[in-house]
Amino acid sequence: MPKWFNTAGPCQADIHYMLSPLKRLPNLERLVAQRGYFVIHAPRQTGKTTAMLTLAQQLTESGQYSAIMVSAEVGAAFPHDPGTAEAAILSDWRQAAQFRLPPELQPPPWPRTVPGQQIGAALSTWAKLSPRPLVVLIDEIDSLGDQTLISVLRQLRSGYPNRPAGFPQSVALIGVRDVRDYKVAAGGSTRLNTSSPFNIKVESLTLGNFSQADVAALYQQHTAETGQVFSVEAIHRAFDLTQGQPWLVNALARQIVEVIVPNLSEKITPDHVNIAKEILIQRQDTHLDSLASLLREDRVKAIIEPLLAGQELGNVPADDVQFLLDLGLCRHSPQGGLQVANPIYREVLPRVLSQTPEASLPQITPSWLHSDGTLAPDKLLQAFLSFWRQHGQPLLKSAPYHEIAPHLVLMAFLHRVINGGGTLEREYAIGSDRMDLCLRYGDVTLGMELKVWRAGRPDPKQAGLGQLDRYLSGLGLSSGWLVIFDQRPGQPPIAKRTTTEQAQTASGRAVTVIRG
Repeated sequence: MPKWFNTAGPCQADIHYMLSPLKRLPNLERLVAQRGYFVIHAPRQTGKTTAMLTLAQQLTESGQYSAIMVSAEVGAAFPHDPGTAEAAILSDWRQAAQFRLPPELQPPPWPRTVPGQQIGAALSTWAKLSPRPLVVLIDEIDSLGDQTLISVLRQLRSGYPNRPAGFPQSVALIGVRDVRDYKVAAGGSTRLNTSSPFNIKVESLTLGNFSQADVAALYQQHTAETGQVFSVEAIHRAFDLTQGQPWLVNALARQIVEVIVPNLSEKITPDHVNIAKEILIQRQDTHLDSLASLLREDRVKAIIEPLLAGQELGNVPADDVQFLLDLGLCRHSPQGGLQVANPIYREVLPRVLSQTPEASLPQITPSWLHSDGTLAPDKLLQAFLSFWRQHGQPLLKSAPYHEIAPHLVLMAFLHRVINGGGTLEREYAIGSDRMDLCLRYGDVTLGMELKVWRAGRPDPKQAGLGQLDRYLSGLGLSSGWLVIFDQRPGQPPIAKRTTTEQAQTASGRAVTVIRG
């Protein structure tokens, strides 16, 4: 049977290329032996469910335990009705047990009891009658809300002292968030901020990303299966773009081998990886779309907005930084500070944020092309100036992040440009006070730096020229744009204050300075 790169749901060993799912979560069997209750939290589609299914299967096949992975997701529809949620959850658990456990290990009939106690009573009865110690791994626990979530957690804590004879020997809560980040208030806007009422956990564990060696090993499985070779350079490029994020690693490979290079005799190169990257960014599959939905949360915005603007974070709670690390949106830079987790996310986040301004754009005639379809930078400059003077002011209001509203509007305009067949790459970092853009269209590469002139600060032109000089040097370019957005109060309207001038960097590179 042929195998495939998986991008939807848990991996199945008979049809999917996959690495050992428990390699990134060592010592789980020791926690179970210690009768530990623990938490597994990691971003979506990083392998949590695959790992827990494998753990349950291994524990059961060892003959020592009756272990099963179940889900709480069906209870999410009843955040304020614990009794109905419990009934739905227990019905789902029975179906899972019938499929995943042999008859002698399946649960007895659930006891009848009052709402708010049904989960605890069911687990207690099952543990008492099970011929082996019971291990229950509960997936999607953080999909529950409000009273239902609190009720389930309290029932688990209440039964905990009775393990293993009268309650599961070990329970794992599995989800995107750690216990302290479970949302429990009306509207889901307030967090527990503590492990209580699940203060019985002994560990909170998360899954790390694939290493470069892991990516090579995964792709090698395809080579062994089909004979199609991933070049060493292609593997390095895939790792650089994804930083080992499992869904991205699989999604790139799937796009390459099924769509871009279906000919198994053709070697896969970095160019193929780059093409796949652009397709993923433009398509924004479910995984990338779910990341985008987080950007509206206030505590996510409080970090992502200054990060995109190149500003310092300010007085951001450490818990909020850890939250973004846990979600896989950010990581600690080897050079210090916080950065977006990987280059693909770095492209996706500002692109998502510029969607509303992009949808608000008027019809724009592509006047920036030569008659042969190649990009004319001078014409592009004039098209942008005309657009900015006419539409910049009202479009700024459509941007969801105020501090980088001008950046988002400019990127929305440039997305219209590259829809004809180009790419737009972005670089930004906390404390740099800038965003760099690289537009590639055919044989033309245009580098530009975006700066903001804020109240009480000096004109950023000189600092910008120095920063742009280094950026253009890295791109191998002799000229570029420096765009300065004037956000000081009391300035004339955009239509009147937008001007251009010519400047030169210290190393002699020609710069068009655009002030808006």
